[in-house]
Amino acid sequence: MERSPIMRLLSYGLVFVLVLWGSVWADQVVFKNGDRLSGTIESAADGKLVIQSEVAGKVTVNLADVRTFSTDKAIEIHLADGTVLKRKVQFADPNRFAIEPSQTVQSQAFRIADIVAVNPPAKPIPRWTGSISAGLTKTTGNTRTETRSLSINAVRRSENDRISLSMDYARGRQTDTVTGTKRIIEDWWRGRAKYDYFVSKRLYAYGDGRYEKDAIALLDRRVLIGGGAGYQWIETDKTKFRIEVGGASLYERFDNVAEGNSEVSVQLGYNLQRTITKNLDFINDLAYYPSLDSISDYYLTTTAELRASLTPRMFGNVKVIFNYDESPAPGRGSTDVKYILGLGMGF
Repeated sequence: MERSPIMRLLSYGLVFVLVLWGSVWADQVVFKNGDRLSGTIESAADGKLVIQSEVAGKVTVNLADVRTFSTDKAIEIHLADGTVLKRKVQFADPNRFAIEPSQTVQSQAFRIADIVAVNPPAKPIPRWTGSISAGLTKTTGNTRTETRSLSINAVRRSENDRISLSMDYARGRQTDTVTGTKRIIEDWWRGRAKYDYFVSKRLYAYGDGRYEKDAIALLDRRVLIGGGAGYQWIETDKTKFRIEVGGASLYERFDNVAEGNSEVSVQLGYNLQRTITKNLDFINDLAYYPSLDSISDYYLTTTAELRASLTPRMFGNVKVIFNYDESPAPGRGSTDVKYILGLGMGF
């Protein structure tokens, strides 16, 4: 049965209204060549604008080719100066866009060239990562020795700052096989806390503190509190490398000296983390503290570690800690080298 002319006219009119309605209630992008694209603006980053169109599907265009645009819903726009806009967008003069006015905010126009991102993904919540490893060395027979060690490292990295915590501990004893007398041959621990605040993507200010004890070296305590500036040269999944320069207050007290010693020193250092192969990592850091009173009087500590993955979370490691103190306790040497073999787990 044929429809009457009036019914056909009403049908065409309804289709026209629906098409017009869809165009009005959709995001609109006007290009510099005069073309238009309707759809939903999904995101923008690195100079590219992504639009989901019902006709063309997902389309990626250059922001440099956009003359102006509008949206039917509020979107989040990040500008180069750090400004974040969360409003509907209206057409504006060429190479610009405007935000919809409200009772408290007037309509304002901005340059399209200043857009850094649109609807960026939510930033991941900073979480702690690190490792815990422990070691046990034991000998029997003509010599009976036993040494235990423990190492903990944890880092929390956000976009603007980084917190680092670490601790190493070892204690060993030797038993005389004839008399049964036990003697401590190793008893030391050290801890460090550090805070970095990034003033740019690579440059940061830092403050840190170290505390050390070593019974065999007659070191009752060594306390270092310092701060300065650092530069993150590389920060990728494979390689991380940074250098630091600053100042520090160093306090040492020895068991066989009546009074402790305090001095102000320069603080220089670096940290390197490098993935050598899929299952092998190398970690190395160094801190150097020359006294301001005499540059030849200095304290230096450096750690080198090879870490081999055994499972996705477990690893075996070999760590060497080298310390040099130009002014040790009387009767003790300046150099201490510690070797640690352990088994650990990452988190």
